[in-house]
Amino acid sequence: MKGRLILLDEIAGRKAAALMVDGQLDDVLIDVADDAPPAPGAIFRAVADRPMKGQGGMMMKLPDDDKALFRQAKGISVGQSLLVQVTSYAEAGKAVPVTDRLIFKGQAVIVTPGAQGINVSRQIRDDEKKLRLLEVLHETSAPERSHGVIVRSNAINVQDDQIAEETEALLDLADSVLNDTGDQAELLLGAPDPHTLAWRDWLQGPADTVVETPDAFAQHGVLDALLSLEDAYISLGSSSSIFIEPTRALVAVDVNTGGDFSAASGLKANLSAARALPRQLRLRGLGGQIVLDTAPMAKKDRRQVEQVLRAAFRADPIETALVGWTPLGHFELQRKRERLPFPKGLII
Repeated sequence: MKGRLILLDEIAGRKAAALMVDGQLDDVLIDVADDAPPAPGAIFRAVADRPMKGQGGMMMKLPDDDKALFRQAKGISVGQSLLVQVTSYAEAGKAVPVTDRLIFKGQAVIVTPGAQGINVSRQIRDDEKKLRLLEVLHETSAPERSHGVIVRSNAINVQDDQIAEETEALLDLADSVLNDTGDQAELLLGAPDPHTLAWRDWLQGPADTVVETPDAFAQHGVLDALLSLEDAYISLGSSSSIFIEPTRALVAVDVNTGGDFSAASGLKANLSAARALPRQLRLRGLGGQIVLDTAPMAKKDRRQVEQVLRAAFRADPIETALVGWTPLGHFELQRKRERLPFPKGLII
């Protein structure tokens, strides 16, 4: 099936969402387990617990005995309460990363408390569309409020009245959270669930089809695609392949040429791996340090592989830093932990 298909369903009682693009699974989201660390986007009232000497950070108390790490803690004293937002999932055994720069994200706009002004995404290059969107925002209460508003690129696919309604709702939500007067650790705003995230971040316009039925995944082949994610092996077509194997320290990606013994086999396999890597990491929910062990190729070909990697990750929604080549010829990446690894054993 050509086009974009957004499927909203459940897996083992957990809400889940899948994005199919031209009949291929492109992204998947699933609710985390009850004992998972706090999810990115959640907003807490945290209490300063103890300073991290020499690091300029502060350990913060969260509800349920969870701990958070706030890195820019200058001027924060022990016992002081602070509104913080989770930025990424915590690694096993480590504190939850948080920031005091809160954002309230919608489908068309993002509200940024403490950063006044109305700005339009740089991805919207059409001057007429920019002007229309700015006019919509100036007809709301945004110019008089103490919060900033960023118009997302997806706003061009949203009706004017919906943009205005969402803007007002997010401004009110920001006021409600910021006016909190408590002094004990407490969850103030939960992270969005997979269905909400799918509506917010995947829906690009009327051409997208949304299916919300109890058997949506089974009908469209999502379950079979998810089951294949439990295998480290990924075929890249022809004879080349990659193996993606997460360890505690890093995610290792091994590129193989298979039965291709031609002079250009290494470069071809590495280019195929570079194009496939963002989607595979996204589907598997993998982040942190990524080490790409490329197939043998001439040193002069590294630049071409890096260019393809940068182009591939530029279109990926998860922030990824391309660090560069190591003395051993590996390529290193650092990927934000926006998701937890896709749980094994859920698909039967």
